Amino acid sequence: MKTPLFAIALTTLLHLAPVQAATPPLRDRGPAPELAGVKTWFNSQPLSLRQLRGKVVLVDFWTYSCINCIRTLPHVARLYETYKDQGLVVIGVHTPEYPFERSTDNVRSATKRFGLTYPVVQDNDYATWNAFRNQYWPAAYLIDQDGRIVHTQIGEGGYAEMDAAVRALLQRRSSQMTSETTTDMTRQVTMGK
Repeated sequence: MKTPLFAIALTTLLHLAPVQAATPPLRDRGPAPELAGVKTWFNSQPLSLRQLRGKVVLVDFWTYSCINCIRTLPHVARLYETYKDQGLVVIGVHTPEYPFERSTDNVRSATKRFGLTYPVVQDNDYATWNAFRNQYWPAAYLIDQDGRIVHTQIGEGGYAEMDAAVRALLQRRSSQMTSETTTDMTRQVTMGK
């Protein structure tokens, strides 16, 4: 009697338990290129990937009239709002597909309309696009604390995997910071004796 009841309870529990995305493999895809030829920034002063070393960076290529990009923007914005205080930096790279998307006023308006509060750059000359060897809208490149691309997402979807990859990198960052703090404290105690 206990065995069937236990099996039913276990099956029900497993079906109701939230599914956590497994952390995707964070594979080193090489050094991230610098943000090239960027002149116009929204929501930020100019940044460089070099100055962001030590942080987790998500570079998101988009354009405001691309329906697939529009569908991914809420996810990117949520990632930023959720993890910005833990060390995630998001940089939206607006690279125009059509001539009318080159207008700075149109990009500024779209940034506001979509509620983007993270830094956005205007890449009208495709300099950053080409530096990343990007070919798609939308495309996201996750960069680790050492400036290496470790995860990519092309097109819509893959949200759980990107979330898991961001969390894994931020946990790694937190562990490194804790280790460095412990080492510094040990040095101070040792030197104080």
